[in-house]
Amino acid sequence: MEDQNQKKGQLNIELKDDVAEGTYCNLAIITHSHSEFIIDFIKMMPGIPKAKVKSRIILTPHHAKRLFRALKDNITKFESIHGTIKEPAGDHMPPFNMGGGPTAQA
Repeated sequence: MEDQNQKKGQLNIELKDDVAEGTYCNLAIITHSHSEFIIDFIKMMPGIPKAKVKSRIILTPHHAKRLFRALKDNITKFESIHGTIKEPAGDHMPPFNMGGGPTAQA
């Protein structure tokens, strides 16, 4: 039975304490197939040639596009308050492919 305080159409989302702390990542590797997008969030440390995938998120193409739009909207809002986010010059890393479809970095 629906909770009396919960409005129709609202989603009740639980955020556990360990997840709420978050995980720092400074690289994302994105691959895709015809049916899914895979985003690996990676933590790289200066001077250490090995990096660890801290989290992997798998999305349908539909949800990947919704995520893209939500990120774009939030970046626009952020920049309207704080100014343009500047990307460091020469901050290009070689592409990395874990097998499968095309690869991109963020």
